[in-house]
Amino acid sequence: MRQALRNSGIDQVLAGGAKPSQLSAVDLDGIELAQTGYDLDGGLVDVHCHLGLGPQGATDRQTTLDQAASAVSAGILGVRDCGAPTDTHWLDAQREAGALVPRLVRAGRHIARPKRYLRGFALELERPQDLPEAVATQARAGDGWVKVVGDWIDRSLGADADITPLWDEALIVDAVAAAHENGARITVHTFAHATLNPWIEAGVDCFEHATGADSDQIQEMASRAIAVTPTFLQVDKFPEFAAQAGDKYPRYAATVTALHAGHEQQVAAMYEAGVRLLPGSDAGGSLPHNSLPRELLAWRRAGISDSEIMRLATVSVREFLGLEAHWLGSVTYEANPAENLQYLLNPLAVNLSGAGATQIPEQPVRF
Repeated sequence: MRQALRNSGIDQVLAGGAKPSQLSAVDLDGIELAQTGYDLDGGLVDVHCHLGLGPQGATDRQTTLDQAASAVSAGILGVRDCGAPTDTHWLDAQREAGALVPRLVRAGRHIARPKRYLRGFALELERPQDLPEAVATQARAGDGWVKVVGDWIDRSLGADADITPLWDEALIVDAVAAAHENGARITVHTFAHATLNPWIEAGVDCFEHATGADSDQIQEMASRAIAVTPTFLQVDKFPEFAAQAGDKYPRYAATVTALHAGHEQQVAAMYEAGVRLLPGSDAGGSLPHNSLPRELLAWRRAGISDSEIMRLATVSVREFLGLEAHWLGSVTYEANPAENLQYLLNPLAVNLSGAGATQIPEQPVRF
């Protein structure tokens, strides 16, 4: 297998099997070079992204490939595609043919209600009672995961609009059962405190964001082994959401302002309680697909050490998703990112397992 290395703007081709201490390379003129570095087996895994999703909804195939290449260029070799509006299984063949595509674990489409999520993103159920059947369908369409939107702003309430749950408790129980009966795990988008307890009691496997969790709910998530993807970069957008809501939706603005203010302390409490934290960028829609390194740097704000963040973003998340490092490949950095996460921002080389030659684009594509 061949790799391509980018260093100081020079494309360099590496022989496969080079290890951290010394990489032998030649530049495009055949001049022999030497490059030291640190190989990270398996690279990074982004457990919450949306390949094939853009600001307006579904993207075309070339844009989706550009998104995938942007992720790989950032050292992201595995992803859980946490809800996409179109089937992306065609990317697997592209990866095997040598395209810059991470190994995907899919969750089918988001499941939501009309006018209760971002337009064009989700499968919107006119009848809430169809949730269990929709979960079963998406479980069969994905790769062992289903994504449900648990709450969203209800604008029909006018000035009293706030983030409220989409589903009643009986439907939640049946939805979780439908996922598990079809061999899938289920993860739920949630911002609000009121959304969490029914899903916890029903046996949900994972929460995305979970910004409304209080100390009791955090303890329950830890005791029941419910994982959480904290998405710092997405929560950092909450002040922007509050400003957009303005005087039209003051309750919602107050809610997201408070959730943002308490987020760092909340994630720290989750970590201390033993909740399994998953590294996810929420790329797609508004965030670019090379965002995970910046997301991991933001985790420092919760008081988690660089070495522990790297464990969570590699060994722990691969175990959670059932991935092996050798299925993914490796990424070369200037030095060990576990000693300083800043090295994640400038990968030197990417080696995709089972693919052809790979390279880091001069300017990573941002989608």
